[in-house]
Amino acid sequence: MRVGAALVAALLLAGCARQRPMTDDRGPITDSVVRPETLVTPPPTPGTRPPPPATGPLIRVGIVVDRDSAIVSATGPFRILGADGAMIAQVEAAAPMVIRNHPTVPSRLMTRRPGEQGGTGGLAPLRIVPDAAGDLVMIGGRTYRGDAYASRGTAGVTVVNQLPLETYLLSVVALELGFRAPADRQAVMAQAVAARTYAMRYRGRREALGFDVFPTDADQVYGGTAAELPEVTQAVRDTEGQIVTWNGQPIEALFHSTCGWSTEDSREIFHNRGDAPYLRAVSDRTGEGPRDFYCAMSPRFRWREEWDGAQLAAIARRALRPAASGSGPLPRVDDVAARRTTPTGRVSELIFETSEGTAVVPHGRIREVLRTPAGGQLNSTMFQLHVERGSNGVTRLVAAGGGYGHGVGMCQFGAAGRSRAGFDYRDILSTYYHGTALERIY
Repeated sequence: MRVGAALVAALLLAGCARQRPMTDDRGPITDSVVRPETLVTPPPTPGTRPPPPATGPLIRVGIVVDRDSAIVSATGPFRILGADGAMIAQVEAAAPMVIRNHPTVPSRLMTRRPGEQGGTGGLAPLRIVPDAAGDLVMIGGRTYRGDAYASRGTAGVTVVNQLPLETYLLSVVALELGFRAPADRQAVMAQAVAARTYAMRYRGRREALGFDVFPTDADQVYGGTAAELPEVTQAVRDTEGQIVTWNGQPIEALFHSTCGWSTEDSREIFHNRGDAPYLRAVSDRTGEGPRDFYCAMSPRFRWREEWDGAQLAAIARRALRPAASGSGPLPRVDDVAARRTTPTGRVSELIFETSEGTAVVPHGRIREVLRTPAGGQLNSTMFQLHVERGSNGVTRLVAAGGGYGHGVGMCQFGAAGRSRAGFDYRDILSTYYHGTALERIY
């Protein structure tokens, strides 16, 4: 199904007007100057990094969650202490220690060296404490600033990294956006504010698990010190304590890699989150050409995927029988069509007409059901379909699409394009989060 031509034309010509700089109650924020998943952060430069200022509220990141065991260590000599302060182990630098649940006592955890039998028990949670203040904790071989402790999960061990919010952001912003060109500086600053806002809004959301956020795109991607970049560190520091608010509260600062030509209204995508008036569709157009968009630099600005009849039949089986998608006979696919689209052209309902009946795939499942021939999730739901049929049903399906991600909130590649066009981070934030305010909270 195609979007109406008049609507498309109106949206494409609308453009994005620059907005006035955002302010807090002390006047304009001082101007001191996405996760593009295709960008790769280079390995860290060998050597010691000075610790950043430890500011902001503490945030707890669930690095290992409910696993059979976890491996912890530190960059220097360290101790493992029980909840009662008892010394469980004194360990040399970088020596791994395995932590598991105690086999019989629910309130205790066991520690041992890899390969050893038995081990030493301690009252949970166990703290991993470097002897020297400048040393870093290690969890699963990665280094992290702040503190670490291990507790009992529902069925296994959970290891949490607890650190100041501003320190947490050094890794998050590098992984969620990662641009390093000077012209991208304002986009990185905007990402820092958005990531800080997200963290402040959702601190405590996973209290039942014993931490605040996951280190994955279930919340925000966080990889410890290895991800940190000097340019990102400076951007975080230059926006310290700033968040985006609506009616005085942190907004749901959603963001995505590439909008393709327009962001999406949250009401079209997230039906169970309530209305967020600041998450409305925003055009990313800069001119009249086919690539005159702020996010056109993205490698997934435009894309194409193709499936043959057999591949499509396997997809249809997954759509028809989600719980048993890997087994059973393949249905014949007679047609595939977008039954509903949003005003920006994203498919909100996909249908498969098959020999076993009709499968209706809602928006939330489309990218997962219509996986690429390589096995990955479809880049976005902004696509149009070309269907070829033969005597035995559909023989070829092509999806021509644009963008990457859910499309709601800040477009990260669009933010970079705006930064290169002269927008500052306040302009970028006020464009993608319409009607909001920028406030310093510490």
